[in-house]
Amino acid sequence: MPLTRRDFAKHSAATGAGVALAGSVGVLGTAPGALGSEPGDTGEADAGRKAGYGPLVADPDGILALPAGFSYRIITRSGVTRLESGEYTPSNHDGTAAFEGPRGVTLLVNNHELKGPRADWDHPVPLTDGLVYDPAASGGCTVVEVHRHGQVAEWVGIAGTSTNCAGGSTPWGTWLTCEESEDRAGEHGMTKDHGYVFEVDPQDRRANRAPRPVKALGRYAHEAVVVDQRRGHLYLTEDASGPNGLFYRWVPPHGFRHGRGRLRTLADDAGVLQAPKCFDSGGRFVDDLSRATRTGTVYGVDWVDVPDRDARTKPVRKQFADGEVTRARKLEGMWWADGGAYFVSSYAREESPVAHDGQVWFYDPRRRTLTLKVLLGVNRNPGEDGAFDGPDNITVSPYGGLVIAEDGEGVQHLFGATDTGETYPIARNDLNIGTAAEPEFSEFTGVVFSPDGRTLFANIQEPGIMLAITGPWRRQR
Repeated sequence: MPLTRRDFAKHSAATGAGVALAGSVGVLGTAPGALGSEPGDTGEADAGRKAGYGPLVADPDGILALPAGFSYRIITRSGVTRLESGEYTPSNHDGTAAFEGPRGVTLLVNNHELKGPRADWDHPVPLTDGLVYDPAASGGCTVVEVHRHGQVAEWVGIAGTSTNCAGGSTPWGTWLTCEESEDRAGEHGMTKDHGYVFEVDPQDRRANRAPRPVKALGRYAHEAVVVDQRRGHLYLTEDASGPNGLFYRWVPPHGFRHGRGRLRTLADDAGVLQAPKCFDSGGRFVDDLSRATRTGTVYGVDWVDVPDRDARTKPVRKQFADGEVTRARKLEGMWWADGGAYFVSSYAREESPVAHDGQVWFYDPRRRTLTLKVLLGVNRNPGEDGAFDGPDNITVSPYGGLVIAEDGEGVQHLFGATDTGETYPIARNDLNIGTAAEPEFSEFTGVVFSPDGRTLFANIQEPGIMLAITGPWRRQR
């Protein structure tokens, strides 16, 4: 049932929709079961402490700057470490999820964002027998096993997919890998259509054989996905332009029950794929999320059915006329927490109504509202260390607030944002892949905590390095 303008106006009056909050970012939620104070600790000792862990210390090895007391370990590195089968670790690490494996093992599913023909890359994902969707495509996922005493093993989870960007973990312990592509068979050397979501099981290698796209979730430039376990809905982001992309909801067919491998059993047209139509507290239609210029802004959401989810004649985002749906530029990472979906719009420029260098939104399915939680103004000096821009992959921290991977201009960081509105640096990419005269630093990707909360995993996308960061983590207030 649509959320009426009158209903939303009443709700807005009660909740203070659109009220600006102090600081550069808004109030953030924290993960259910977040790591809190020790028994008897009131938290007063932290009352005057500034957020974060202090200034970053340059890395003498030129890879990762961290606060004092923190350290990192390289888990995989493209062209250096090897898979169980003997090939080198593929390049261009992207979205990552961490799962608890047997006997203290941490299982990490790692996307490799490799686009186009295999000949374009030195280290594509190997075409492992039985795990290949399209033998012409270079992308896919690897599964990394990090054992309790430090041993590492890596193997292919899926191959022959394209531009595996982000994705999302499921409550039943699998990974949904997303193709940020719209290539059809015959385009850019591909032999099959691309732009789909695939399920990868890190616990059961046999379950990954004969990969099949989940076509019910649509064919478009997928970025990330999260699961609403209570309602069975999936939410997805699209990183596309001309026109700007969309935030999607997939509603399962009546009687469908989620579980391991169940998505791949769905008919191609199962359920309903929908796009949002937002309006403000005055009932006015909102054409683009960049219109929100104050943290705390709340929009009501109606959902509009997608006419042709497989984009047989026209890309999904182009199937809607002006005034039918709400768009946003560069919709990226997502994370499910606090009963809803956090998702990112990395930046907006001339293609959008209002410019910014990053937004984080929270969709509340119970209230059917979107709330702007983080807003980063345009960074005028991206080459200087200090300011943050271009949020991409995100995770909700067990220590409170968010941890955000930066994919902006110039210097690249992992940074945190607290539930009281402060941002702080966690790491800086010191690996210069450019020249001394024109330095270049790759984006961070795949930020995720280990199941026990002690290790923060993150990737430097180029050349492709997975890092494990440890140190004196503490509750951020």
